[in-house]
Amino acid sequence: MSKNSFHGVLCPLVTPFADGTVDEASLSTLVDWLIEHDIDGVVPCGTTGEFASLSPAEFRTVIETTVDAAEGRVPVVAGVAGTDIQTVSERIEFAASAGADAVLLTQPYFHTAPTPAGNQQFFETVADGSPLPLVLYNIPACTGQPIAPETVAAVADHDAIVGLKDSSGDFDYFLELLRVTDDEFTLLEGYDQHFVSGVHAGSDGGINALSNVVPEVFAEIRDEAFGGDTHTALEREQEAFPDLFGYCMEYGFATVAKAGLEHRGVIDSAEVRPPLVSLPDDVVTDIHHLVGN
Repeated sequence: MSKNSFHGVLCPLVTPFADGTVDEASLSTLVDWLIEHDIDGVVPCGTTGEFASLSPAEFRTVIETTVDAAEGRVPVVAGVAGTDIQTVSERIEFAASAGADAVLLTQPYFHTAPTPAGNQQFFETVADGSPLPLVLYNIPACTGQPIAPETVAAVADHDAIVGLKDSSGDFDYFLELLRVTDDEFTLLEGYDQHFVSGVHAGSDGGINALSNVVPEVFAEIRDEAFGGDTHTALEREQEAFPDLFGYCMEYGFATVAKAGLEHRGVIDSAEVRPPLVSLPDDVVTDIHHLVGN
């Protein structure tokens, strides 16, 4: 697999639940629906997939169900975040055995003072033993700090480290990554409202939570942005995303995406797990209006 194999709009899947358990049927339906709506890849067990609320057995179920549903039609990039190398490596081995195409990896979280050198060592140690390509995942709101640009530049030449998803919302940071990495290193914008700006600046696309609920809008924006019609793409992005994205920032991406998906009849339940909670009724009504039918 080349370093630039991921392009366009990849969807960080929600994990549907029914009566407290993973709803495999709804997950399969979601994957199929997204592919029918021209999404370029799927990402199970990410932040929007509530990976931190899944048991080890559920993690395996979600990965296997996603790979089976995708049927090789689009790449599957499995989230494997963890705080120790052994656990992360075991998750990668499982993702490989299940048929995933790559994995998405945060830097270790919870540690109060990880250094750039320590994060670099973590990534390189995992990558040295990985049977799958690694896409790094910068989400400082959850890990406590960003992946330093110098760390990204240092590991970008590793054969197994093929790209990075940036969910920081700091566009200057994203531009710096474009500057310090070459064209073979895949950069994906994780902040939905920066998708078009990222493409215009030179990104390869994005991994965007709202593509769960409005994949057809994302597909149109992708085609316009990569086709050079930046003005139309920006107008469409600014019309479609700000209110939905605002709710996501306030209540959580999984919560909002599930409310929209239940309304559109793609999944059977908007159920989430603590610490996430159900949305207020007035917010649900607004989300239903915003996502349409």
